[in-house]
Amino acid sequence: MVSLKCQVPEFKTYYFPLRLLKPHPMTEKLLQFIWRFQYYNRKGLFLDTGEPLQIVFPGNHNFHQGPDFLEAKIKIYDTVLVGNIELHVHASDWIKHAHNDDKNYRNVIVHVVWENDMAMRINDIPVLTIKKLVPKLLLTRYVELMNNVSFVPCENILSQVNDILWSSWKQRLIVERLQRRSQAVAEYLSQNNQHWEETFWWMLARNFGMKVNAEVFEAMAKSISINILAKHKGQHHQLEALLLGQCGLLEYEFKEDYPKMLQKEYRFLKNKYRLKHVDMQAHLLRMRPGNFPTVRLAQLAMLISESSHLFSKVKEMHSAKEAGKLLVVTAGDYWNYHYVFDEESSFRKKSVGKQMADNVIINTIVPVLFAYGHFHKLGNLKEKALKWLEELLPEKNHTIDCWKNAGALSINASDSQSLIELKSQYCDQRRCLDCAVGGRLLKSDL
Repeated sequence: MVSLKCQVPEFKTYYFPLRLLKPHPMTEKLLQFIWRFQYYNRKGLFLDTGEPLQIVFPGNHNFHQGPDFLEAKIKIYDTVLVGNIELHVHASDWIKHAHNDDKNYRNVIVHVVWENDMAMRINDIPVLTIKKLVPKLLLTRYVELMNNVSFVPCENILSQVNDILWSSWKQRLIVERLQRRSQAVAEYLSQNNQHWEETFWWMLARNFGMKVNAEVFEAMAKSISINILAKHKGQHHQLEALLLGQCGLLEYEFKEDYPKMLQKEYRFLKNKYRLKHVDMQAHLLRMRPGNFPTVRLAQLAMLISESSHLFSKVKEMHSAKEAGKLLVVTAGDYWNYHYVFDEESSFRKKSVGKQMADNVIINTIVPVLFAYGHFHKLGNLKEKALKWLEELLPEKNHTIDCWKNAGALSINASDSQSLIELKSQYCDQRRCLDCAVGGRLLKSDL
């Protein structure tokens, strides 16, 4: 008997046999999966009225408005019909979903249901009930996946999936991830009149804020246009003052001369450009000193000071290594002995390390580059973005460690990004029916 292991608040371990778990109810999503891949006994099919039925072609899955499957082909006795197929858990769902009044459903040739709770046909459409035709093994596996409390539903059986499927699925996942992130880029573009350099600046700043300060860094970037930044290129003290000041980090009584100077610069620049103070506070909690907002903002200021038209430069680069060199900057001398203002520490140059540079390439440069190629129909830029991910080492985080423990390894950043996408967009949402791995495991040996 298969068991599931879970932790309860008392920190004792209990085992629950799967047969005691509440069965997962049939859903239209599962029913569509069964029909799409024909996971039912197709021999000797009969409609609910007793007429013999042959499924010549189940139809093309429709993800838009209208019947579930289009352009299907069936045979009743010697009559061949071509049209659409609609699926419901209960036959009466046709009425509940108001299909009677919808012209999109006039060409339905078979109503496929899990259970037929109607005494007569609706609109004289043939009905096929498949509850007794579906292998119980498939349903049992589906219940196990839906009820599994592991890192991912199929964690314990991932070894059954071959490398070829994994490889093709990860390639699709990374494209899905970059397409999804392109929508986030599109949202930024809609806010700044389709300005790509401005969008890149916003995303770059957000990336430097890491998870804890991403929102406040983004708000800061939106409050300071790249036109203002360009006017102070080469003046990293003034840029530091702008960035730190807008993040609310210069609103204190300081002891040292350097922060006092930055405070004075900021007050002048704030009035000059009529900047509105960001209504958020940067945080130092739950992070390593190297990721303190003061340090990251000082590095970001130096990067802006030493570069111009960053996104235009990135588009012309040929490798991730070349892009990484652009990002390797060191904060000003004051930060060699500080992580925060007025608190001196031992000497350490506050340079952007390779791990941080790779993080920026993965989470800012590659998504914007891919989005630019996507929106402007430049396939070479999309290919470049994908290639750069393959050139970088995989990320190191809890999610990737858990995938490794489950047997799914990452060779490069493309792999790790694919697995992050799989976890967040499929596994966590229990979209096993949409997953190539989940689908293969469900139908294995059926």
